[in-house]
Parts: sequence; structure tokens; C-alpha cells
Amino acid sequence: MLRIGIIGYGYWGPNLVRNFADIDGATVTLISDTNEAALKRAQAAYPMISVTPNDYDVILSPTIDAVAIATPVSTHYPLAKRALENGKHVFVEKPFTTSAQQAEELIELADRKSLKIMVDHTFLFTGAVKKIKQLIDDGVLGRLFYFDSIRINLGLLQKDSNVIWDLAPHDLSIMDYLIGCNPIAIAATGTAHINGFEDVAYVTIYYPDNLIAHLSINWLSPVKIRMTMIGGQKKMLVWNDLEADEKLKIYDRGVEVETKEESYHARINYRSGDVWVPRLEQVEALKTEAQYFADCIYNNLTAINDGVAGLRIVKILEAIIQSLKTGGCVICLEKIPAALRTVNLAPA
Repeated sequence: MLRIGIIGYGYWGPNLVRNFADIDGATVTLISDTNEAALKRAQAAYPMISVTPNDYDVILSPTIDAVAIATPVSTHYPLAKRALENGKHVFVEKPFTTSAQQAEELIELADRKSLKIMVDHTFLFTGAVKKIKQLIDDGVLGRLFYFDSIRINLGLLQKDSNVIWDLAPHDLSIMDYLIGCNPIAIAATGTAHINGFEDVAYVTIYYPDNLIAHLSINWLSPVKIRMTMIGGQKKMLVWNDLEADEKLKIYDRGVEVETKEESYHARINYRSGDVWVPRLEQVEALKTEAQYFADCIYNNLTAINDGVAGLRIVKILEAIIQSLKTGGCVICLEKIPAALRTVNLAPA
């Protein structure tokens, strides 16, 4: 039985406790939080699970095999490092760390001690993302042209990070998983209105093969929108995560060029076919992810959302912040694509 300790019982911690307590082959044995009211809520909800105000009680406990961390991002690195040093597997809330250097150190430490790190990229385990991955891998969409995402709502403003570090990891982890290759350049703009941290931002990400992605993230929107559009050479799709039933729609629409002549001689046809609503797996993503964490430990598997995947997201976040600080200059991560050679460039 995998014995799990939870550090943090604020916004996300209760979800971790509920799901880890409900999977096969694992049990939650200890919950830690510095907030007395949070501990009282945990004790009331789970009277059979011990609670403590000291995270060291979790990290140093000889009866705990893995630690799940649901605390502010600034605490991820020290907590995860101490857990790994004390022989604990680590499940950590997104984003992984506040810097690539920290992430690399944790990955090296985990490898040296033969321990697992999993970053909580929950959306990878939703029925919608699983289906989109299948469609891309099966070639249904064809070569990808663009990835356009809107993730906006009113709040929750964070006290120690901006909207990029809070919301962007969701879409960046989805893109990393679906696209399957590293970006070559990034540009971002954003501004702060309330508490000194950027609360509105727009990010453009350039990938090989002329694939472009755009993220709109916002804490100050009057409405909540969670929508992703992916355009491919063969088909296009819209994923509306707030839709109750038809979350994913596949459109047999696109543009076709009938000749290979110069563009001004080419004949352009616009294809407008059927709309397909696929059946999606109806599961709670976090429960699936929690079970996957246990399975990866038991079977020594490399997770799709392991520390290396978390590091890739942190590197992108760092490039986004660098672009923000340079007024939206394009930050080149790999060889400069021809399409970007005429715009403002800044080295990564």
C-alpha cells in the first residue's frame, strides 16, 4: 500500500486528499497545513486521517512513501527537495518550480535516489485531451497549423505570482503533450492593474513546421471562458471545457489549393463539411492522475507529466517572462525561423 502525505489543504489540497484516498493501492495517512482552520476542515472531513501544522512531520515520517504538495509555487522547490532527500516520491502542484535551475536540481536528485516526480498537469488526463491526442496521432487533423487558447475569468488573483505562472501552465502542458515538440520562439505582452503582478497577458509561441500558438490569459474578465481551437490541414476542432455535454467538436472544414502554381494563379477552394461530436471518456481527471502516479511508482514507469515535462513548461514560462520584460521581443529558443527574422529578437 502506497502511503501518501498531503502538504497544503487550501484551494487544491482537499481535491488531492479526496482522490488519493479513493484510488487502488494507496492511502492518505497525514495532512499538513500551517492554517489552523484548514486543519480543522480536514479533520472534520477525514476523521481517520491525522493532521499536523508542521510539514516536517510529513517529510520525515518513516511511514509515508510519497508526498503530494499543494502549496504556493515559491515553496515547491524547498518542500520537494526535502521530501526527495528523505526518500519520498513527489507529486507537486503546477508549476513545478519557479526556475529551470531548481527543476533540474530536483530531477537530478530524484534520479540519483530512484524516486518519482510527477507534476500535477491535470488536464492531460481529461477525456477531451485524451481524444484530441488520439486524433492528432491518428492523423485525423493532418498537419497542425495553429493552436489558439482562451483561459479567462474574474480572479483568483495570486499574492505571489502573476497570471502567467497561474493560468498558462494548463495550456502549456496541454500543448507540450499534444504537439510533442519544443517551441522555437516566444513573444509575450501583458500588464498589471491591481496588485503589481500581470493580470492580463497574451502569448505567441512559434513551433517548427510553421505551427503557431496563441494564449489569451486574464484574471479580469467579466466572463469565464475555457476554449481551445486547433486548426489542421484536414480538419479543425473546438474544445469548450465549460460545455456540459458537447465539449469537443470536430469540423470537416478547411482551405484547399488545387494547383501548385504561384499563389496568385492558384485556385483556392473552401471546404465546409460535417461537424462531428465524439464521445469522451467520463472520468474525473484528477482521480485518473492520482491512480497513474501510484501505478508509475509500483511499475517504475516514466510519467507523461514527470519532472522533465515540468521542466519544459518552466523553461517556456521563463521565456515568456523574459519577453514581457523586453517589451514583447521575440525570445528565440532554437534556430531562428525565417518568418521571425524581420521582427525584434532577444536571445534566450
